Amino acid sequence: MTYIVTDACIKCKYMDCVEVCPVDCFYEGENFLVISPDECIDCGVCEPECPVDAIKPDTEDDPDGKWLKLNTDFAKVWPNITVKGDPPEDAAQFERETDKLAKYFSDKPGRGS
Repeated sequence: MTYIVTDACIKCKYMDCVEVCPVDCFYEGENFLVISPDECIDCGVCEPECPVDAIKPDTEDDPDGKWLKLNTDFAKVWPNITVKGDPPEDAAQFERETDKLAKYFSDKPGRGS
């Protein structure tokens, strides 16, 4: 098992999770974060830190494995992030929206830290 970041993070990207991670396994995209499954130690400390409930065990809410694949693939190409940054100014308006992957996901890298 590993933890993964799911749909709820897209366009919100609050980043509360990155500072509590003991192994620095978060990677930053333009409007989304991912967890490297190869680095995650399954401690779970990040999960309760997410204000939009976007972090889940890969065994939950990912029956077809699409979020595990997305996290795995982008953790290899996006920059590592270890320090909480500022969320997007319009994050609150996207907090409760669902099915954001097809509408808003950007594969562009973030700044990292």
